[in-house]
Amino acid sequence: MDEYMYETVELLDENNNPVTFRYVMSLTLDNRESEYIVLSTLENEKQDDTEDELVILRVEQDENGDDVYVSIEDEEELNEVFEAVTELYDELYPGS
Repeated sequence: MDEYMYETVELLDENNNPVTFRYVMSLTLDNRESEYIVLSTLENEKQDDTEDELVILRVEQDENGDDVYVSIEDEEELNEVFEAVTELYDELYPGS
């Protein structure tokens, strides 16, 4: 059993297979009105011994007002969010 408890999020991949991720953080950028969620792969979901993969998704609402997670197609938007995540991570975990 893992020493640390963490929240998980289960999403469906392109083949409608469930994939479980570890919740890392949510954030909103000052210059964008969208909310974003950051997830990382779990050990049992990795295909090899590579480092954790971060997944950044935009949070939107469906017609019922439920949250849905959407891939970010705009490279500039994705880069802005990734830079904000990196800065926040450096503030939370200096020297890592």
